[in-house]
Amino acid sequence: MSHSLPDRPDENLGWLLATVSHAFTSELTAKLEAVSVSPRAHCVLATALEGEYTQTALAQAIGLDKTTMVVTIDTLERAGLVERRMSGTDRRARVIAVTAAGRRKVAEGKAIVASVQADVLDSLPPDQRDGLMGALRSLLAGRLCTTADCGHPVRRPRSAAAA
Repeated sequence: MSHSLPDRPDENLGWLLATVSHAFTSELTAKLEAVSVSPRAHCVLATALEGEYTQTALAQAIGLDKTTMVVTIDTLERAGLVERRMSGTDRRARVIAVTAAGRRKVAEGKAIVASVQADVLDSLPPDQRDGLMGALRSLLAGRLCTTADCGHPVRRPRSAAAA
């Protein structure tokens, strides 16, 4: 079976996903500016609260490259939102610990993220909301669970890890 390229961008899965992702991330970025945090920083903080992560493990958990993670952690540390601490289980490792100020930032950010997500999903008919989320989860857990090896690795947009 041969697949031809779509005639219009709105028939192209890649274009649709990229365009919707960009619009969603832009809106989220604008809303999170109210609490002085980026979507990426919020994602790092929220994930770091879930366990004891080294910088590398945290980068892997949210799909950021090591360089971007270092820059993000440095920024969060300067803002007093995280600290690099000795691991409780491996004295050679340093983990990313969220400070009290970082915890407050996560709480503020979670409310904003939830509001934006609900507003976006509410713009769909009720029967399409669960279907969209389910389809995206299925793709992520199945066909698109790993990235393809390619000669020129594709970088994620800077804010893609956010939401």
